[in-house]
Amino acid sequence: MPEGHTIHRLAEDYAGTFRAGAPLRVTSPQGKFTDAAALLDGTPLHTTDAHGKHLFLGFGDPEPEHTDWVHIHLGLFGKVTFGPAPVPPPTDTVRLRLADDASYVDLRGPTTCALITDGEKRAIHDRLGPDPLRPDADPALAYRRISRSRTTIAALLMDQKVIAGVGNVYRAEVLFRHRVDPYRAGRDITPAQWDAIWTDLVALMREGVRNNRIDTVRPEHTPEAMGRPPRVDDHGGEVYVYRRAHLPCQICGGGIRTADLAARNLFWCPACQRP
Repeated sequence: MPEGHTIHRLAEDYAGTFRAGAPLRVTSPQGKFTDAAALLDGTPLHTTDAHGKHLFLGFGDPEPEHTDWVHIHLGLFGKVTFGPAPVPPPTDTVRLRLADDASYVDLRGPTTCALITDGEKRAIHDRLGPDPLRPDADPALAYRRISRSRTTIAALLMDQKVIAGVGNVYRAEVLFRHRVDPYRAGRDITPAQWDAIWTDLVALMREGVRNNRIDTVRPEHTPEAMGRPPRVDDHGGEVYVYRRAHLPCQICGGGIRTADLAARNLFWCPACQRP
């Protein structure tokens, strides 16, 4: 499932693809979004927004209370494809196509693609935790929830009601970078540790938006600095522990471990992240 930086990058790319105020051709070749697409066809895309793993496309009237929002959650299988004109014939897997005379964007396989009101959009924001990539994020709100919890910090970081946008890669990497045992209870995370984790997430995820991939190793641990081969993985980017189970830690040389936690594979270094 894409992590939050990917969704924020998509919001930027949607906004950059279409001219502000220009009417768009909106269709649903697959047929599952046909009625909503017909309502939006010929209206401009004026706003894009992201919160955690949720993407919102605003059409029609720029006044929020009159905006028609397309709510998109890619889930495990959703994909977005951008392309230039001439627009090719769509395949029957395209849930939503936006197009103008210069470009098109196809959405395939999302978990959610729904037309919602501004009130429904606000309700989605209200149930999500603060997003490190949003200017309105309040890290203190996340810490209040974390500091009262007996749940492991690794599980809490994946709980979108606690903090939105962090996925399996960022949780493993940020805990390693701060030498935090992933099984430590949230209530045992100090305010100083949380401030450092949050600040690091903001910086790492912003870099993820810029580069459209996740890189978490510090300059002194890059392949060039350490004289090691670069990582080869379909997720791309240089990491410390994610998907490196049973390989030697790049810092201490010990073995990276993996275990199931919060329904996802957790990766950590027991030597560097001591209880």
